Amino acid sequence: MSLRRRPYNFAPGPATLPEPVLRQAAEDMLDWQGCGMGVMEMSHRGREFISIAAAAEADLRELLAVPPQFRILFMQGGGLGENAIVPMNLSRGGQVDFVVTGSWSLKSSREAQRYADVHVAASNQAERHTTVPAPASWQLRQDTRYVHLCTNETIDGVEFHALPDLAALGCDAPLVIDCSSHILSRAIDWSKVGLAFAGAQKNVGIAGLTMVVVREDLLGHAMSICPSAFNYQTVAEAGSMFNTPPTYAIYIAGLVFRWLKAQGGIAAMEARNIAKARLLYDTLDASAFYVNRVARDGRSRMNVPFFLRDESLNEAFLAGAKERGLLQLKGHKSVGGMRASIYNAMPLDGVQALVDHLNDFARRHG
Repeated sequence: MSLRRRPYNFAPGPATLPEPVLRQAAEDMLDWQGCGMGVMEMSHRGREFISIAAAAEADLRELLAVPPQFRILFMQGGGLGENAIVPMNLSRGGQVDFVVTGSWSLKSSREAQRYADVHVAASNQAERHTTVPAPASWQLRQDTRYVHLCTNETIDGVEFHALPDLAALGCDAPLVIDCSSHILSRAIDWSKVGLAFAGAQKNVGIAGLTMVVVREDLLGHAMSICPSAFNYQTVAEAGSMFNTPPTYAIYIAGLVFRWLKAQGGIAAMEARNIAKARLLYDTLDASAFYVNRVARDGRSRMNVPFFLRDESLNEAFLAGAKERGLLQLKGHKSVGGMRASIYNAMPLDGVQALVDHLNDFARRHG
């Protein structure tokens, strides 16, 4: 008897995980490598978990080619937490500039106003978050402490496929990137970045872990109101063990890192992601039945929002998708329509199954 295929989960986060990772986690649940404990039962200071965390950090550094002058921190609070933690560590209460390209960067700029003098250097709000503002148009301030960029907008489906060179724009401030929904889907040019952060629950693992990669010279500048557990220098000096870290989330992330290495690393994953995104966008563009409103040069490879031109058919489309084992395709409530999140763990077969549904539904209702 053949095993029933698992549904394809297009959720934006918490999101689908590689099946081998889930199977390994299930195998380890009661007893990790014969130690008599499951990972959730371990002391974060015991040698067993210390080895898990060290391997995860080393594999992440290898996968993303993180230079030695950057520290990798395993923290809590999620992306929304980092919207406060970053300005408390880097702004010193001064000026910070934001490029607003969607819902997440807008939230980030509003949260930072509690701790810093925020300036929106560029925005695509007039275009309803469907374009990428050209860096040459950004109005950056000379004394800004850092420039914040969300390099992939999960809700709006906008992605920066190349990082801006702030030095070429006459700005010597560090670039801070929220790369939560595309981390490990492509390489990062660390020569252009001062700090990168990402919640794990989209493309890395389960909710609870936030990864921060920060250049060492940016440590030690936290505001006095910054909690000790969120002070980057304190966390770095304690090896991410100042307080109890999200141990199980770090363990799952470590399994995902190992899976990514087995798949051929970041270059191989980027090639797959390009192929998946091309297949889905080409199908949407070829049909008069669907529309994607994001400018072609700014389309996300990870999060693909789209709309049925006849939105009275939305519920029928979602019901048909569910019957085919295609889950979590409803768009965000603030945008509407549909959204397919096709992270690293989504195989090409899953995107092909969605394409087949798109085509069949259009034929039956067009």
